[in-house]
Amino acid sequence: MRFSSKTVGLASAVITVLIWTGFIVIARASASRGLLPLDIALARILGASSILLPWAWWLMRSARQAGQKVGSLGGLSPLPLAPTVQAGLLGGLLYAVLAYTGFFFAPASHASVLLPGSLPLWTTLLAWLVLREQVSSARALGLGFIVLGDVLVGGASLLMAFDGGEVWKGDLLFMTAACCWAGYSITVRRHGLDAVRATMAITAFAFVTFVPVYLTLIGVGLLPTHLMQVPWTEILFQAVFQGMGSVVISGITFTQMVRHYGPVRSTMITALVPGLSALGAVWFLGEPMHWNLLAGLALVTSGILFGVRQAKKPVAAATPSAATSSPGGQP
Repeated sequence: MRFSSKTVGLASAVITVLIWTGFIVIARASASRGLLPLDIALARILGASSILLPWAWWLMRSARQAGQKVGSLGGLSPLPLAPTVQAGLLGGLLYAVLAYTGFFFAPASHASVLLPGSLPLWTTLLAWLVLREQVSSARALGLGFIVLGDVLVGGASLLMAFDGGEVWKGDLLFMTAACCWAGYSITVRRHGLDAVRATMAITAFAFVTFVPVYLTLIGVGLLPTHLMQVPWTEILFQAVFQGMGSVVISGITFTQMVRHYGPVRSTMITALVPGLSALGAVWFLGEPMHWNLLAGLALVTSGILFGVRQAKKPVAAATPSAATSSPGGQP
């Protein structure tokens, strides 16, 4: 059965938004289910690797058979070594470790504002510094809304640090994770990387560098782990959702969504994620919704939408839009 382009685009948009929203809510819920942050990162990498690494090997088979030297990391990455390392460190390793650690300190409602909300800020700043892109006054105004929203959320938790609170640590980790993903986005744009191959490359880098080192360190007792203390179904769930869902499935659906709606309209659709994930945190996790969170969400969402509506130049489907989004659709 063949579906129309409209049906494929709509289904891709719905799936992408649901997975990105679920990533925030489920990651926060997982912080109280037994696994440690690096355990969840391990499950994510293994889940994504189980699909993407064989796919990458198959993708390069014809070139290998022709005697061409393709890829890197022993044939696991379809990209050369330099972009694989640069993109993999930022988008494959640091983003996951920082984000999952942040959920152990700060609530999902904070992540709703600071993770997807600060992406356009960091992406614009890095694009200005690295790619020498000009920032229009209209986009600068939209970024101003985002900064105000981030300050309302992160500033309040920072003030609570004087009373011994630790939420600010999570907020800082979320902001840093978003900065790393923005750096990955700039790498993709700078090298003109294909979204699927870039996702394969960052997964291969994380698999080769993180997995053996982490397993060795927990094996000799230098790092704590709860892998042996939780049911195997919990590890399998994290591998399926965080790895196969957040990395692989949303990567495909995001690319399909951009192909159908274009980068600007796609970013407007994904601007639903902060609000939906905040509502999910209230509904499923019982988190309170204070006035500063509501105001921060409103400002961040408005800043994203305003910045996108002012975008004039379309960008390739494999790159972030003028305001936000992620190459390959990975949250």
